[in-house]
Amino acid sequence: MAGVEENGPESTTPRADPQGDPFLRTRFAVPTRPATFLRRERLVKHLDQALLTPLTMVNGAAGAGKTLLVADWAAGRDRSVAWLTTDAVDQGCGMFWAYLLQALRASGAPLPAEVGFPADASRVDHTLLARLASDLSARDRPVIVVLDEYDRVTDPEIAEQLEFVLHHAGRGMRLILVTRTEPVLPLHRYRAAGDMTEIRDAELAFTPEEAAALLELHGLRLPVHAARGLVERTRGWAAGLRLCALAAQQSPDPEIYLKEFEADRTTVADFLLAEVLKRQSPETQDLLLRVSVLERFCPELANALTERTDAESILAGLHRENAFVEYLGHAWYRLHPLFREILHAHLRVRSPGLEPELHRQAAEWLRRSGSLAESLGHGAAAGDWEFTAGALVDDLAIGQLFTGLRSDDLAELFSRMGPETTSPATDLVRAARELSRCDLDRGLTHLQHAEQSLAGKQTPAGDDSPGLAAAQLSCALLEALAARLTGSPGRAEMAAEAAEKLQEEVPTHLLDEHPELNALLLTHLGSTRLWTGRFEDARAALTTVAGCSGGASTALPREESLGHLALIDYLNGWLGRAERKALAAMTETERFSLPQASGSSIGLLVLAAVAVERNELGQAQALLDAAADSHRAMRDPVMEAGRAIATARLLLARGNTQAALEAAEPAVAADVVSPWAEGYTALVASTAHLAEGRPETAAEVLQAVPDDQVACAVGAARAQLAAGKPVAAIDLLDRVHPEGRTGPAVTVRASLVRAQAADEAGDSATSRRLVAQALHEARRERLRRPFLEVGPWIRPLLGMVPLRGLAAGWLTPGPPLHGGPPRPEDQPPAPVVEELSERERDVLQRLAQMMSTEEIAADLYVSVNTVKTHLKSIYRKLAVNRRHDAVRRARELRLL
Repeated sequence: MAGVEENGPESTTPRADPQGDPFLRTRFAVPTRPATFLRRERLVKHLDQALLTPLTMVNGAAGAGKTLLVADWAAGRDRSVAWLTTDAVDQGCGMFWAYLLQALRASGAPLPAEVGFPADASRVDHTLLARLASDLSARDRPVIVVLDEYDRVTDPEIAEQLEFVLHHAGRGMRLILVTRTEPVLPLHRYRAAGDMTEIRDAELAFTPEEAAALLELHGLRLPVHAARGLVERTRGWAAGLRLCALAAQQSPDPEIYLKEFEADRTTVADFLLAEVLKRQSPETQDLLLRVSVLERFCPELANALTERTDAESILAGLHRENAFVEYLGHAWYRLHPLFREILHAHLRVRSPGLEPELHRQAAEWLRRSGSLAESLGHGAAAGDWEFTAGALVDDLAIGQLFTGLRSDDLAELFSRMGPETTSPATDLVRAARELSRCDLDRGLTHLQHAEQSLAGKQTPAGDDSPGLAAAQLSCALLEALAARLTGSPGRAEMAAEAAEKLQEEVPTHLLDEHPELNALLLTHLGSTRLWTGRFEDARAALTTVAGCSGGASTALPREESLGHLALIDYLNGWLGRAERKALAAMTETERFSLPQASGSSIGLLVLAAVAVERNELGQAQALLDAAADSHRAMRDPVMEAGRAIATARLLLARGNTQAALEAAEPAVAADVVSPWAEGYTALVASTAHLAEGRPETAAEVLQAVPDDQVACAVGAARAQLAAGKPVAAIDLLDRVHPEGRTGPAVTVRASLVRAQAADEAGDSATSRRLVAQALHEARRERLRRPFLEVGPWIRPLLGMVPLRGLAAGWLTPGPPLHGGPPRPEDQPPAPVVEELSERERDVLQRLAQMMSTEEIAADLYVSVNTVKTHLKSIYRKLAVNRRHDAVRRARELRLL
């Protein structure tokens, strides 16, 4: 790293940024104003008054004149201003502060060597910021800092650091932000304290008088009342007014032109377009019209559309002339939005029928250059669906229809594809769209058509394109999804084997560019294995996905896999593990702001089932309702079985046995029977019969369930004991050994069956020992349902020492107040599972002050999403699901 160390007192003025590159001095230069710039005194005075407040925000749309306004004001001051034009490319914290420190030095605001300089482009030491703030706060006159294009700063950490320096610099710093968007700063606090000046679109808009003055600078005269119509048409937008002025200059009678502009708004676009284009050569006009179909373009792409080779010189000239062609960097350009819109409309009038061909040419060029997303958009605009679907499939990008990263955009794009286009690629895309909506009949029909078309095909000799292998690999992915939706393990394994072979025929770089394909395939395989009860095989596939990289592209498969792993833990009786994985699943996509998908739904179902085991029935219902509202959820057999289990167990806990029996049957049919789903259905039925006093029937229901379903074996033992067969009950437990194979949700119930058998046999010592063992295990998991299910025999034991102490506070009421008798309402809520972190306590304290999420975020200098994450963690740790309950619970535990 090329920067001077942050804490080095021997620091010298740096000559390069932390990456060793020379500072770009143009970023410190106050932009020059064109000759036709209009100085607006009302805004200049506003900026002068703004120096009375620490923070000023000039916030307006593109082309509103923000930068030139502040640049003109800065140039007119008697002392220099530290100017920095931010850059989205190098937004690491260290790079940002390196440039800001250099901007201060370039403005003549010397900084002592002790302040230091960031050595790492990605970070900055907090002590450096403290030293900078301390130096600024000691100055007699405030340093004025302008951050232009601040909307490019998207890192919340930079915003927090900037707020820290501004706050602690006190009267020694005045910060002016020029931005298109609301900055991530606690603006409400500055507003409330009167420490902020705002200049927004409404104030930046030209008045009729200012518009007339601007036109006069362009050599045009228009009365104020006539300029009023122009202002209404453009809404005072600076760029729009300038565009009109430049067009009017080319008219033989500019004043008549502007009056016609005001009088006939329906033909404004055609008039304006014609006048702007008149001053260009025929070649330039042709290029501008053709590139109007593009969001952005480079000379090579423009040449492909014009079928000439002169685009580079033409575009460079247009940019130099400021002729509404904006340079984006790296040889890419774009048209001014208003200019592009008008050109596009005129293209359709001048050359009807040319637009689809231009889109087709652009799609092919962009496809060759590797810009898949733009290529698909232009292919669709051209109506060439065979090309568009083929590009998606050949690029191995069909998984993006499921991942959520671009799934909505792609679904909308391909929704316009009509049935008349038929090819293997279009059939695959149709199959993917239908299967993503869990429409099996249509999805499988399209998939079968694609497979039939591909059957027997071979890659032609000398053709090294991935087309055929990519299409077959896409088929394998959709086959795995179909297997998951139908509960067909054989189909899933065949698809996985085929995919493994096909991946050897596909270029490695495509697999690396699309990690979501393999992640989706393994998720479907893991879900199908889970359905058939092959937990360890399922865990192997799902764990691979949960631990994979790929960022946002694999976030949804990771979420689904974590949700399925949580379900496996729940089925094995490990509630704490299940809860942790389910919570991790739910936060996986939140990091990337992706839409909620099936993984989050199965995570909600697992959390609901865990809440039932803890007898937190209200929370369980809320989680089930949230899962039901997840419209994107994958309706596969595993998902529906998980929903059935959680719902049925909740209904049993509420004493509604008939409804529980009805809910226990999964709503999705499957090709093979799931042993655990069938076992839990039988277990619900057995529990319902026990609750209604039919122990023999309860035992019969579970007789057909294999012993490897340990939870069902424990349920059968309980039924045998209730039927007066303690020996059979203990023999059953001894045969399956639940203690060594499953978690507390199963082992606690097994211990209680043994304890009840010992109690009925008169062996009170053994009974108490077993109950104590069960309490020890259950307390760690807040596992209450097993003790509520066993009946009244356990109540006297829970009142004995030391069992009373083991149960107090989480299962039974704590000690009575002032020596009085215990009351039912004294039953405390669940204890805190984990200690709250320091930051969670900060959030909790502000909750108690009735602050909103946004206010908490501002007060703590963090993002709103960060506060929401802390709130979810607080709710989980306090075993609540609402703000009011969290505050009440915290006061009960003396956390507030």
